[in-house]
Amino acid sequence: MNTDWQIYLDNSGTPTDITEVGDHALLLSDLSQLGLIAVQGPDAANFLQGQFSNDVSEVTERRSQLNAYCSPKGRLLAIFRLFLRDGIYYLLLPHGILDAILKRLRMYVLRAQVTLSNASDRLICIGVFGPDAAARAAGVLGNLPNRVNEVAQIQRPDGLFTVLRLPGTVQRFVIAGEPAGIKALWDALQPDALRVSADYWRLLDIRAGLPTIYAATMDTFVPQMVSLDLLGGVSFTKGCYPGQEIVARTHHLGSIKRRMVTAWADAPDPPTPGDTLYAPGNSQAVGQVVDAQLSPRGVFEMLAVVQISHGKDPLHLKSPTGPLVRLEESPLAG
Repeated sequence: MNTDWQIYLDNSGTPTDITEVGDHALLLSDLSQLGLIAVQGPDAANFLQGQFSNDVSEVTERRSQLNAYCSPKGRLLAIFRLFLRDGIYYLLLPHGILDAILKRLRMYVLRAQVTLSNASDRLICIGVFGPDAAARAAGVLGNLPNRVNEVAQIQRPDGLFTVLRLPGTVQRFVIAGEPAGIKALWDALQPDALRVSADYWRLLDIRAGLPTIYAATMDTFVPQMVSLDLLGGVSFTKGCYPGQEIVARTHHLGSIKRRMVTAWADAPDPPTPGDTLYAPGNSQAVGQVVDAQLSPRGVFEMLAVVQISHGKDPLHLKSPTGPLVRLEESPLAG
């Protein structure tokens, strides 16, 4: 994380609590909980194509991509957004798993002309979002991307800004830029915006059905369990990558027994990724929490991977007698 940026944020006020956000048209969030891995060199595209679940050839400076990195057993080690800026590929992923993914990728470079590095200090990412975010930010940034996965490269006097359009229940953009430029952009946007914590951004990921892999859930789910195939994060025609045979076999045989659903719980303690879910009277876990976040209505909204046979049942968190978890069939479930 960039120390100067954190000092700047500390001096610019406190984010609004998630329970008090309301219906503001434009919101700002620091996304320092996410980090960036930079991949560059003559062989960068070919190297990444042989490592990831999606077709890297579709990534351009005008289009980003949901993608994933799997173990040889076909289990997810990371889900990330891949984008291109100034000829360099960037993986946007949680800081908590960045070092592990960077170390693993470097093991496979071999003779490829590729350099991988932690770019979290060089580029800062912020979230700009809300019901009318594009129109409200247009006076500062100009036209923002209209469609999910589209990217705009916007040059201002204070630097180059890469703007990624993400899915969501409201308009959502990630903006990446150099620290000095992001500070100037933040100052320009802030008078018309409400600053909220990164927890609210995480909640919007959950509401959009976008799963995140954390350290506690690395090497736990195959892509289909978290609906990554339905989200466009897997290509079944691109060729080999670690775990590809298992992912493809699961797809062609239709043998998946667990799927991701949305859920909520009124629990005394926050659910955390990897927490187990139980059916009443069943001592064997039938599901796991993928992600969870307190919502403005005071309950915890979740994504959970659950056995399909229990996909519409009330479940219990952490034990067969734990807090009640209400499941809602995901719009992505299939």
